[in-house]
Amino acid sequence: MSTTGSSIAAGTALAPPPAGYTAPDLERWVQEPPKSQTRTPFQRDRARVLHSSALRRLGAKTQVLGAGADDFVRTRLTHSLEVAQVGRDIGTELGCDPDIVDAACLSHDLGHPPFGHNGEKVLDRIAEDFGGFEGNAQTLRLLTRLEPKIVGDDRPYGLNLTRACVDAAIKYPWARGEGPDPDSPKFGAYADDLEVYRWAREGSVPGRKCFEAQVMDLADDIAYSVHDIEDAVTGRALDLRRLQDPMERSAALFVVQDWYMPHESLDALDEALTRLEAEPYWMSGFSGTFRAAAGLKDMTSQLIGRFTRSAVRATREAQGEGPLSRYAGDVVVPESTHLEIAVLKGLAAAYVMSSATQQPVYEAQEEVIRDLYSRLWNTGTQYLSPLFAELWRAAADDTARRRVVIDQIASYTDVTARRLHEVLFDRDITHITAADTPLPGLGSEL
Repeated sequence: MSTTGSSIAAGTALAPPPAGYTAPDLERWVQEPPKSQTRTPFQRDRARVLHSSALRRLGAKTQVLGAGADDFVRTRLTHSLEVAQVGRDIGTELGCDPDIVDAACLSHDLGHPPFGHNGEKVLDRIAEDFGGFEGNAQTLRLLTRLEPKIVGDDRPYGLNLTRACVDAAIKYPWARGEGPDPDSPKFGAYADDLEVYRWAREGSVPGRKCFEAQVMDLADDIAYSVHDIEDAVTGRALDLRRLQDPMERSAALFVVQDWYMPHESLDALDEALTRLEAEPYWMSGFSGTFRAAAGLKDMTSQLIGRFTRSAVRATREAQGEGPLSRYAGDVVVPESTHLEIAVLKGLAAAYVMSSATQQPVYEAQEEVIRDLYSRLWNTGTQYLSPLFAELWRAAADDTARRRVVIDQIASYTDVTARRLHEVLFDRDITHITAADTPLPGLGSEL
């Protein structure tokens, strides 16, 4: 299988690209046989992500509260579906291809490991000496290498999406240590994925996300901020009436500032919260009744509409009325909207993620991940799934083999990680292997 970046077999005609896109945007990392033209290449990309095993696994991965902690609580999968809906609507209004945005939104969290951002931090510390770990870089790795779909003679090529779709999924368009803040843990590609990363970014502006990735990023922020508040309220971790107490309000806004807006004053954050509280749909109390549940859902919908309308209006005022795609424009988010979104994200952080009750949970999660890494690294292919065992055997050196172990652990759901840890550390494991351990994630798929 060739790595020419061409998506067309010799002599095969291709329908012209959609408005706002060029032939290079439709190219794939490796050539594929011609397919029916009843679907656009971008519709095909979206379908590949939607049917991927990586997307299914997000159903058992932590969003904010642990997956399975509550029948109502969102998982990475439900969050991704909601981001895709918000992003698709914004993209349609602004004129970029909605299927590219949809595919990018569905993809944006594929690389997250078990236990959410806590798991991401633990894996980054473990992998510090051989490239680190970052959920968005892992997403690129899944899309272009690890998700089983297209396999060549020399290596697997993941879902082999079009250039435009891969670029749209790159939230941090730089390698490790090369971003605007060299100390930031955020980056978009590991060293051994730079070749496909550079291919995806051909024709790009260095350090600048393409327009579709900007829409995805905004949709993620909107969904994250609004839905995490909804989960916190229904889970009784947050009672919005408590924010009327001056001391509690100040403490909560300090967390907002510390986590998300370190360069903003507490007064500016308080003003943003006050604006939201002044809206007629803002719920200061939640009783759990039908009327209260409907009111909370209305608040969720109204906030999403408020933020999307604000960004669409500001973008149109700045960029004009024509369709916007690729590098033809930028998403504009007013500072007032940016602050309001940050306040909601920070409130979820204050009452859920930074809660003292979560610290023992985080410590237990870290122990699970560190124990699994140690055992998997020291036992070769014994506990790797067949897919990762194949990658281990093909690895050129210990650095590549360590990355295989990280890839395997990152693929686990919260449930699988805990159950495998129980099997490996709480039982006699002398004769247990991946092949006969009846756990999800240890079969033929990732």
